[in-house]
This record gives sequence, C-alpha cells and structure tokens, in this order.
Amino acid sequence: MVTLTEAALPAPLHALDRTLVVISVDPEIGQPIPGDTTGPQRRQYTDDVDQARVLYFVTTLRTVVVVAYIEV
Repeated sequence: MVTLTEAALPAPLHALDRTLVVISVDPEIGQPIPGDTTGPQRRQYTDDVDQARVLYFVTTLRTVVVVAYIEV
C-alpha cells in the first residue's frame, strides 16, 4: 500500500499518472473482475512498464472511479 509520503515521490506518482492516462483513453482496457453484476463492472489494469495495478469501475456516464492503486 502506498502511503501519503511515498505517493509524493516521483516514481510512484509517474506510475500512477501513466496508468490513469491509459485508463482514461480506453476505460475498457482493464480486465473484468468477476463478481456482482447489478452495479458497474469492476475492472483491473496492470501497467507492466511501471509495475502499477489499478482497480476501478466505469460508471454509466463513462466516468472512471479508481478504487485502489497497487504497486506490483
């Protein structure tokens, strides 16, 4: 888990920024996470270059909501 202090460092911030840009361009790029189908589809995207993983879902209005950021 990234703490607030670590999130201010350039490398994790760059990894998060890169991952969010990729997801914002193509919200469907992430792999679906199996589970409840009554709400928005939960997805996960792993950026192999910066070793970052983001769990998120896309709303009906195509807004991306990030649930978690994990360094792998």
